[in-house]
Amino acid sequence: MTQDPSDNSVRAFLRRRGAAAHVVSGGAEALIAGWKRFVGQVEAGYKFGLDDYRNDLDIRGLIEAAGLADHVADDDRRFRAALTHTDVAIWSSDQPNAFWVNGYPANASGALLDDLKALPWFPAGV
Repeated sequence: MTQDPSDNSVRAFLRRRGAAAHVVSGGAEALIAGWKRFVGQVEAGYKFGLDDYRNDLDIRGLIEAAGLADHVADDDRRFRAALTHTDVAIWSSDQPNAFWVNGYPANASGALLDDLKALPWFPAGV
């Protein structure tokens, strides 16, 4: 079910999920804006480490669980296009078909690339 992004029920849902106060107060609009911002960062070259990357992936899980996936469909396409090795899960989600937890940015660099290289499955020579 897709909800209106201004719907206060999204805030109630986030509260029930135990989301941080700033996430709850931002509601659907902040979730959607956060995912859009994250996708842009991935396309430009994500500058933060793996823990931050995984935290940002959790935004997409909340969007899915809140029924707001239709609002980020274009951003999802952009995100998928920016990934490589989508056969490898680098995070987990309680949402079925959580494509966003698989793969990593093809242009990974800096702290993210350093963290990825420390993982046992990361391809040698990258």
